[in-house]
Parts: sequence; structure tokens; C-alpha cells
Amino acid sequence: MPKAATKTPTAALPPAGPTPVSYEAALEELEQLLQRLEASHTPLDQLLASYQRGNELLKFCRQRLDVLEQQVKVLDDGVLKPWSESP
Repeated sequence: MPKAATKTPTAALPPAGPTPVSYEAALEELEQLLQRLEASHTPLDQLLASYQRGNELLKFCRQRLDVLEQQVKVLDDGVLKPWSESP
């Protein structure tokens, strides 16, 4: 008898969290998330949701750092020019 494909119950996972207001806020939330994960025995479904949220926060932080790096690259005569995130 073939095994039925198992699906992850998406209803058990909370929706993605709100977009952080700043790099610092994202970093703080990420640090708190890591502390909670390290300090407790978190159920598997919550681990997955926490991992997904951590990925979102990490992606946000990396994007902000990339934008700031590009702004630094366009410094001209000591004046920081606005950087458009689109090419």
C-alpha cells in the first residue's frame, strides 16, 4: 500500500510577522527570538514558525545593510546622495 503524502498543516503556523520599522528593531526581535529558542523546549510547529520569522528578519536586515552599503558607495564630495532601491 503506497504511503499518502503528508502535508505540513499550514493552519498551525502563525502568519508572518509585521515588517520591522527599522534595522535595529529587526535585530532586537531576532535576538529575542534566539534567546527564547535557546532557553526552552519549543514544540516542533513553533520551532518551524520561529525559524521562518527569523529568516524574514535576517532577510530584512541584509536588505537594509545592502542599501546602506550602496549609499556609502555613491558618496560624492562628502554629500550622501539618495539611493533608489530599484536599478
